[in-house]
Amino acid sequence: MISGFLAQHADEIRTQTLEHVWLTGAAMLFASAIGIPVGIWLTRHSRWAKPVLGFVNVIQTIPSLAMFGFLLPLPWLGDRAARIAIVALVGYALLPIIRNTYAGIHGVDRTLSEVARALGMTDMQRLFKVELPLAAGVILAGLRTATVICVGVATIAAAVGAGGLGEFIFRGVASVDNRLVLAGAIPAALLALGADGVLGLIERWVRVPGAARQ
Repeated sequence: MISGFLAQHADEIRTQTLEHVWLTGAAMLFASAIGIPVGIWLTRHSRWAKPVLGFVNVIQTIPSLAMFGFLLPLPWLGDRAARIAIVALVGYALLPIIRNTYAGIHGVDRTLSEVARALGMTDMQRLFKVELPLAAGVILAGLRTATVICVGVATIAAAVGAGGLGEFIFRGVASVDNRLVLAGAIPAALLALGADGVLGLIERWVRVPGAARQ
């Protein structure tokens, strides 16, 4: 029975799950730190929106195994498997974060921005007091999508020795043991669903006040 097998390997599953969460969390922190400012910058320099979004869209289309393979020969990254995994995950997370940040702020009613400007607000004040609060729901939707993508792609990180729940999946495929595959796939799916659910609740909570203000 799969339940007995999972219970038998509970400690190992817990360890790999924590590694998976660490890889995903670190990648999302870096991706958010890069993607949100870039999305904001694009709203001020719209002529760069198409090439930048096109570039991150190309990254999104690269197969995950190929991405890890491209990063392996790089001197600084190749020394640590975790670095390779995090850089690859950041690349896959950028598109939804940048796109939603740009679309969310770009979609704010221009009248509100003009009113804020007429009241004497600086560009930074308009950004933090008007545009970001109103666009927060859309931005969180991008973060939500990026997190689910990262949780899924992080299973491939085991191919370069970065750990995570993909260890079970690769071992299961190599030994043709479906129990090992499920030992990695089930916690990864639950992790993705859990992250999506939590971020979905936060997104709903943010959207309701935003809708009321509009």
